[in-house]
Amino acid sequence: MPSKPKRRSESAIPATHAQALDAGTSDIGALGEALVAQWLCDRGWLVLQQRWHCRWGELDLVAGQPSPQHPTQPIALAFVEVKTRSRGNWDCDGALAITARKRSKLWKTAQLFLIDHPDWAELPCQFDVALVCCRQMSTRGATLTQSNSQSNTTMPDSIQARAAMAGYYLTLQDYIPAAFMLD
Repeated sequence: MPSKPKRRSESAIPATHAQALDAGTSDIGALGEALVAQWLCDRGWLVLQQRWHCRWGELDLVAGQPSPQHPTQPIALAFVEVKTRSRGNWDCDGALAITARKRSKLWKTAQLFLIDHPDWAELPCQFDVALVCCRQMSTRGATLTQSNSQSNTTMPDSIQARAAMAGYYLTLQDYIPAAFMLD
């Protein structure tokens, strides 16, 4: 049986991430994932899993578009790869890190995820990419503040998600739905 999806009214950030934020984590990848998870929840999506592991790798986020009739059940899945980078990075804010080899690993990981969650195996799926910019603050803080809390179930063209948490400023630079297909 699949785990219960997390809605905005519940914690969109798993306890381990909330504890890491309170402890002032330096894992900017986890912070970027928390920002994107909250951004998706603000748009009505269900965050089904964060950092799901298997032998092939990890899925940063698995999000579900909720059914209008049953808001806690997804009708489509998005496997979201989150790339969090600081200014002056070498790989176009993480976009160049999604190589053919990385796409293949994500595909295999998603297949194992669906085997592990057979109730979702027949849903339409896509691979999305979220690019997050991160810069360190001069003083440490652990509050999550967001802008643009628009609420709908489709991905908007403009992205305006910003947060200050665990001593960093984070900005969702780009969210690319259906970013790639497998050859």
